[in-house]
Amino acid sequence: MHKVSVIVPVYRVEKYLEKCLSSLLAQTLEDIQIIIVNDGSPDNSQEIIDTWSKRYPNKIEAYVKANGGLSSARNFGLTYADGEYIAFVDSDDWVQAEMYETMYKKAKTKDFDMVICDFNEVQGEIYKSCTCRLKQDVFGSESIKQTMVDFYPSAWNKIFRRDRLIEQGILFKEGVWFEDVEFIYRLLPYIQSIGVVHQNFYQYLIRDGSITRIKDKRIYDYISNWNGILDFYQEHCIMESYHDEIEYCYVRYLFATFVKAAARFDKQDYTEAVKTAIANVMLNFPNYRKNKYLQNIRPKKLYLKHFNMQMRDIIYRIYHKN
Repeated sequence: MHKVSVIVPVYRVEKYLEKCLSSLLAQTLEDIQIIIVNDGSPDNSQEIIDTWSKRYPNKIEAYVKANGGLSSARNFGLTYADGEYIAFVDSDDWVQAEMYETMYKKAKTKDFDMVICDFNEVQGEIYKSCTCRLKQDVFGSESIKQTMVDFYPSAWNKIFRRDRLIEQGILFKEGVWFEDVEFIYRLLPYIQSIGVVHQNFYQYLIRDGSITRIKDKRIYDYISNWNGILDFYQEHCIMESYHDEIEYCYVRYLFATFVKAAARFDKQDYTEAVKTAIANVMLNFPNYRKNKYLQNIRPKKLYLKHFNMQMRDIIYRIYHKN
């Protein structure tokens, strides 16, 4: 068994892949398993993978599969991961050399189920420091429940105790965008402790093709993913315990994150997106205005600050009809 298994899905990243792999091979943690999954990439990524795996056969395990998307590649990699802890790295990103040694040592201090670190958003030559949003270590289900309302739901700046994932059978939802959110919020109810490392170990590249920067109707996956999270909590009989937290997150993601992404659409499509968000919120949480986390926030402030006056007028008029 390795200390940490790092799963790296690869698809059309030949321009970035060597930098990613170089950073993983430079890790100060010796006992590390690097699992590279070529998700049917049509470019020259496999040639790069072959070169690196031949050079480091004791560190790298390389696999090829038919294209199925990021979640499919991560799930595929999980079947080969034997590490005590699991990590995920997107193949256009890179990490600092001390990341996994430091996070593993932190994990072992109190047998944390998850360890999280800060990160940098990288856009060209600009590095923006970002916090993981947790100020200190978190213990117990009640405390973890409180973190859910402002948790950064990425998979890549964390390590997860593998047996916790296996116990709960938590995998990534396939065929959707924003799979990290769906994965994290299904996992959090089964996490008992989170360790925090306030170092910007992970370097998250923002490039032109990033899904956070393009106009695409697949942003509606935000809504279907959150409806799936509701189903999960109800099916596992935990909705009552987490109602306030899930209600707040649902409203925040649909009225802020989803609506902000929809602002890239033309006026008609944007209006329809806002109507869809409001309809889903009113269907699932008609009394959301009474949510304890929203008591001191006027709901429209969750999203209005992001938009120009034309967009503000659209959303204001739709909102006040409900």
